[in-house]
Amino acid sequence: MSSIFLPPPTQQIHCNITQRAGIKLSVLRLDLMHPWVNGNKWFKLKYNLLEAEEKNFSQLLTFGGAYSNHIFATAGAGKLFGLQTIGVIRGEERLPLNPTLSFAVQQGMQLVYCDRTTYRQRHTTELHAQLKERYGEVFIIPEGGSNLNGVRGCTEILPEVGDFDIVCVACGTGTTFAGILLSLTHKQRGIAFPILKNGSFLQSEIDSLLQSYLASGLPTPNNSVCTGELICDYHFGGYAKINDELLKFSQQFHQTHGIPLDYVYTAKMFYGVMDLLQKEFFSKGDRILLVHTGGLQGNLARDQSALRIEQRLQER
Repeated sequence: MSSIFLPPPTQQIHCNITQRAGIKLSVLRLDLMHPWVNGNKWFKLKYNLLEAEEKNFSQLLTFGGAYSNHIFATAGAGKLFGLQTIGVIRGEERLPLNPTLSFAVQQGMQLVYCDRTTYRQRHTTELHAQLKERYGEVFIIPEGGSNLNGVRGCTEILPEVGDFDIVCVACGTGTTFAGILLSLTHKQRGIAFPILKNGSFLQSEIDSLLQSYLASGLPTPNNSVCTGELICDYHFGGYAKINDELLKFSQQFHQTHGIPLDYVYTAKMFYGVMDLLQKEFFSKGDRILLVHTGGLQGNLARDQSALRIEQRLQER
């Protein structure tokens, strides 16, 4: 199953900021693994897909918003591996479809729109039972691939990428960060940058995932959990919130280093790291790895949405 994916390269960042800080900064380019199913989304899907295959399911059902990287990746994975997919989408249908949902439909995903009140029940057995009654035998993957299968896949993100003192990642549900913490040694530490406002609540979510995983008997690379830290100051107003400062940073970083960043996740984490370097947060000699979690497809959808809003305002 993994043979269709390219090994993610590691790219070093050279600039005045890193030189003044006296650190080595590198990027793990998970965005280059595959054009459809890349970044942390593949790792969170991998063992869910294997379980669905082992249990002879032919249909996957999952949840997400209209710009969801997870919906995009699940639709692509379903097409690649010959599985039917159903996406339960938060909110009303809006036509024309944005690039994320248009791609999902092109890959054969059936879209089911769900009002926000019902969508809040997406984790409940009651709603799952209703969906199974409606769509038959479906293998349900939670929103974002946030389950123990997802954590297990994320323990495999960092093999053979070299020795690093600190690994940084953007954080939405905490699943990816939990997997990374399980894969690091006691001499290393992980730092997550929540992209949600008031993201400190994620610490309890991450702790719960780690406790459940360790109790499950699933394999862990080091049979322990390394030190982890949340830095909650770089959410730029909350999930999917962006401003001109973040956009400018993202564009300049791309032009300078040849690495595109998605606005929702990686741009915020990269901005935070570069800002902390200038504030001497890290120690001289630190070797820092930034995990690029993909999700670049979302930029196109959001850029087009912003363009349509601007056009409507100009027409008034």
